[in-house]
Amino acid sequence: QVQLLESGGGLVQAGASLRLSCSASGRTFSGYPVTWYRRAPGKEREFVAVSTKSGQTYYTNSVKGRFTISRDDAQETVYLEMTSLNPEDTAMYYCNMDQYWGPGTQVTVSS
Repeated sequence: QVQLLESGGGLVQAGASLRLSCSASGRTFSGYPVTWYRRAPGKEREFVAVSTKSGQTYYTNSVKGRFTISRDDAQETVYLEMTSLNPEDTAMYYCNMDQYWGPGTQVTVSS
């Protein structure tokens, strides 16, 4: 059974940094694109960043230059390094691989 698990969320002040992790069990990330999404209160889920199976990365405009997605297939972990956080980044963050989703990790940024 494939399971994804996010970690690293928390409550931080504006301007702070966090690193989210997504770990996989039952399947490695190798050969699959892995995507981070987020859902803010009262809003639709939105794309944040993706690491393609070849290692290319793409970001939504609002996080470009602040967030970095990286993957360590050997460690079966995908990271989302987030810097210069602002209150608009407050959301539940989810990782996705194929049809699998993690339960999410909450990021709250206070002003």
